Amino acid sequence: MPLVYRPARAQDLERVDAIVVASINDLTERHGFGSMAVSRPPHFQSFSLKDDAAGLWVAEDTGEILGFAWSWVCGDLWFLAQLFVSPGQQGRGIGNELIKRTLEHARKSGAANKALITFTFNTVSQGLYIRHGLFPRFPIYNFSVTREHLMSRLRGAQLRCVPLEETASHLHSLAQSDARTLGISREKHHKYLINDGATRGVLLYAGDDCVGYAYVDSNGQIGPLAVARADALGAAFTTALTLAAESGSAQVSAFLPGTCDTALSVAVDHGVRITLPMVLMATRDFGNWTQYLPRNPGFM
Repeated sequence: MPLVYRPARAQDLERVDAIVVASINDLTERHGFGSMAVSRPPHFQSFSLKDDAAGLWVAEDTGEILGFAWSWVCGDLWFLAQLFVSPGQQGRGIGNELIKRTLEHARKSGAANKALITFTFNTVSQGLYIRHGLFPRFPIYNFSVTREHLMSRLRGAQLRCVPLEETASHLHSLAQSDARTLGISREKHHKYLINDGATRGVLLYAGDDCVGYAYVDSNGQIGPLAVARADALGAAFTTALTLAAESGSAQVSAFLPGTCDTALSVAVDHGVRITLPMVLMATRDFGNWTQYLPRNPGFM
């Protein structure tokens, strides 16, 4: 019976998570990084499915899901959040068929730019993306540190924090920061994070001026973080490190663009170390990545 490619359904998402975790761990173990991924509730996938179901696809064979692709759109940016094929099923052209369907999502949305974040050592996937016009732009490093080690080294200027609320005023401040960093509005994603009970979001102030925002989740993961001025990034990231340490998580982590010298320097000064190299690929350059730190490879 031939493979079936169909739109994803809500009841697929937990099964899909198992495939994603297995695929990531198979890849990272083969490249000497060990097991990196753990199963998590697919909250953002569920949000994306409700928001724009055309971006989520599965490959299925007699009821067994073998592959998954998920993309979202904000403004004129289409972003491929995940594309994974079950270990043992790769080499059958499943990934190529899935990306064709997600690229159709990009075409119908009218996106002027397409982007994704993938593992630097995932050369097969990078070749697939290059064939579809997405090229490597710059590295993004996952940094991590134990809370105990971080607490002993926290220092440097910080910014005043105001808890984020879903108000017109706060959403306006978020939109201004995103316009100056990414060049697009991510209002729907901010509403998702603000209402996520496991995530703390704050507006960042230098005196009376709102200079950006930061989010930290209950696992100590920082991001997204954005500042309207490059000179505020160091204090903003130090503030986020403090918030992450206060979360009580045993580990604190962040994804830092290789172009952001300030964040990289702050990370190293605080004993944070690179755990995983990744790369942003896109059809064209976009955003100011000296002023924006992504949340994770799926959220950006």
